[in-house]
Amino acid sequence: MNEANQAEMMTGADIFVNALIAEGVEHVFGFPGGAVLHIYDAIFKQDKFQHILVRHEQGAVHAADGYARSSGKPGVALLTSGPGATNGITGIATAYLDSTPLVVFTGQVPTSLIGNDAFQEVDSVGISRPCVKHNFLVKDVGELAITIKKAFYIATTGRPGPVLVDIPKDVTANRALFEYPKTIEMRSYKPVVVGESGQIRRAAEMILSAKRPVIYSGGGVVLSNGSQELIEFTRLLGYPITQTLMGLGAYPATDPQFIGMLGMHGTYEANMAMYECDTLIAIGARFDDRVTGELEKFCPDAKIVHLDIDPSSISKNVKVDIPLVGTVDRVLQDLIQVIKEMGRKPDSDALATWWGQIDTWRATDCLRYDRNNELIKPQFVVEKLHELTQGNAFVTSDVGQHQMFAAQFYKFNQPRHWINSGGLGTMGFGLPAAMGVQIAHPNDTVVCITGEGSIQMCIQELSTCKQYDLPIKIIMLNNRYLGMVRQWQEFFYDKRYSHTYIDALPDFMKLADSYGHVGMRIEKPSEVEGALKEALAIKESLVFMDFLIDQGENVYPMIAAGKGHNEMLLSPERELA
Repeated sequence: MNEANQAEMMTGADIFVNALIAEGVEHVFGFPGGAVLHIYDAIFKQDKFQHILVRHEQGAVHAADGYARSSGKPGVALLTSGPGATNGITGIATAYLDSTPLVVFTGQVPTSLIGNDAFQEVDSVGISRPCVKHNFLVKDVGELAITIKKAFYIATTGRPGPVLVDIPKDVTANRALFEYPKTIEMRSYKPVVVGESGQIRRAAEMILSAKRPVIYSGGGVVLSNGSQELIEFTRLLGYPITQTLMGLGAYPATDPQFIGMLGMHGTYEANMAMYECDTLIAIGARFDDRVTGELEKFCPDAKIVHLDIDPSSISKNVKVDIPLVGTVDRVLQDLIQVIKEMGRKPDSDALATWWGQIDTWRATDCLRYDRNNELIKPQFVVEKLHELTQGNAFVTSDVGQHQMFAAQFYKFNQPRHWINSGGLGTMGFGLPAAMGVQIAHPNDTVVCITGEGSIQMCIQELSTCKQYDLPIKIIMLNNRYLGMVRQWQEFFYDKRYSHTYIDALPDFMKLADSYGHVGMRIEKPSEVEGALKEALAIKESLVFMDFLIDQGENVYPMIAAGKGHNEMLLSPERELA
């Protein structure tokens, strides 16, 4: 292929391929179809990036998502028109709510047929509009290269997100001069990077004056690669820090200043500290409902500093006192510098008293569970996994009880190692996301923690794993229920378990074997550690582990709908805090 800056007449398909090469794309996740055949023919003729053939378009977008979250590079998916595009919408919406940088290309019917209800025609731009950061319909081959450049720029700057580019088939066949710009500016899109100096100084004053401070950090820290700045900031102040589900790993979970995840299934100490704090420092977090609980009861006595790249997220759900707009890394660097220049220290006596109170809450041991049981406890499986991998594995999950157990009991010390669907809560995310992670990190241990309900949503991707020799370790916590839904039915619907028991499950060992993988069934607590060790020792193959766990185990702590952080359900024996 030619250098990106050389102008040459090319087909739209060749322009597409050359543009991706110029962007440094190494992997594309996709599934072919009639509308993208010219593009696939051009892909066949190049060797600069690898195409990963998935088994379902939803899997393609989730795999691109896992690739992006774990690597920090934009994920790329290629789908055909019609059902190919609509199958990808769930993946696009998942990425949108978790701010993952994706560029999703969809084929479209020829421009002359758009609007005629042609074979495999859907309005991909209209359908995707609510769940993309931006989208494009390319009607002129001469605009294709610049549009792709814009797509990557929009997806990866500011608050990241998915961008969809819809390309009619005739555009991929027509010819134009190819010249790919090295940089781009868009008059209507200029994200703010650096915080306003006056606001930073005001924030520093408020932060240093705190008596009962809490640092509350979210996924924005991970997305902006601001982990080191967050660690320096937190240790400089000596303040307690809590993290959202999406923020785990940005600050080391084994550090004594970390008081656990907050929110609906957060720790007692984190939620009580949030409720009692007088100063809340929110960094790269969006105050979503699973974190805040009942808004009227959220941090009732706190002044709030909120740092975020997206100004529309500030004071959207919770009114804040000092807004800071910019990237987490840059603004924290400036904030650290201002605090050091001020020469002030936090109130040591007040901070010691505050830590004493937090330690009292910690003594509650809110994550305690019954370890003397004949049934496998899901918490025990995750704890053993953490112990055996020393916290260094990449862990993906689906959605439900297993997701919360993974978040609570796997102690993430590094960013980009915890990959889950937080905002949309997408069942079926875990396995294809793990594929993307394993493609991005071929020499690392990648584990998918899932449930027997979630895994079947995209289980066909076991075929993709076989084709590309992806040695993912699947830990299925099998309680024969849609566990989180069953938990809510137990608590709030008088144990009317309406359609949450999963009957007629397959033999997962035979299923794994039929795909060419290694299958295991683990039925006793005494078998857990040995099975995990055996699976982790198998470096060249995917291992599917079916753990038959306690069907009645629930996720605690829990904040019920309409409750505040100080009204936690700790366990059946320990009702409300």
